[in-house]
Amino acid sequence: MNSAHPREFQFTDQDFQRIRKLIHQHAGIALGENKQELVYSRLARRLRATGIKSFGEYLDLLQCGDEVEWESFTNSLTTNLTSFFREPHHFSLLGEHLRKQDAARPLTLWCSACSTGEEAYSMAMTAVETLGGGGRQVHIIASDLDTKVLQTAREGRYRVDAVAKLPAQQVERFFLHDTGEQADFVRVRPELQRMIDFRRINLLDDEWPIHAPLDAIFCRNVMIYFDKPTQLAILKKFAPLLRDNGLLFAGHSENFYHAGDWFKLRGHTVYELAVRPQGR
Repeated sequence: MNSAHPREFQFTDQDFQRIRKLIHQHAGIALGENKQELVYSRLARRLRATGIKSFGEYLDLLQCGDEVEWESFTNSLTTNLTSFFREPHHFSLLGEHLRKQDAARPLTLWCSACSTGEEAYSMAMTAVETLGGGGRQVHIIASDLDTKVLQTAREGRYRVDAVAKLPAQQVERFFLHDTGEQADFVRVRPELQRMIDFRRINLLDDEWPIHAPLDAIFCRNVMIYFDKPTQLAILKKFAPLLRDNGLLFAGHSENFYHAGDWFKLRGHTVYELAVRPQGR
């Protein structure tokens, strides 16, 4: 590839194609040809950190099975953009859905690409605000492929500006303010954290440590990184995990029309099961 500026490391088209193949095989991410600059900038950091002098040598290390570096490689190429109550209409719809469920049973939700945790905590806040903070059991599984963002999610500690747009009453109810040198941070209250089980899950894995039935799955703004066959394979595995009246929440720029045998659009990028899939 050409560049107007000399590079610290040589980065050939062959290197880029190897990276595209490896990340697709490992994480399902389909990198477009226009992602060369992004890939170079993110992985050049790994070369510096490891002391490796060329992309070819680095990729050889991965293909020899270095598990620690595989984790760093994957973390480097995943994108994590999130916020509390992002696409807020989904949380109103989630609240309506939870309110309609049998009050005698616990509820289980899956946030399948939770990033740094804001989405999962937003789901938990919605559940508490909808159902009250009493004895109703709500369990949220929150997963991501990126171990670094999962650590942030587990800690539940965010800069004050991350909650600046939330109502003051909501911040007071669900967050604790740090003091002293940490006054620019808030922490999620422990009672909210206890509702969530954070796990590392690769959506490409043959088996997921997730047990049916789920009342809802949030899989928002992650399918855009997968090609259509990969999306379909994941959606087919989502379907048997949902209750018959369960909901699947997608990102605003995503659609699952190619999975029409399994899901139908309910509205506002929320899907429900089309039919009971064979084998359920």
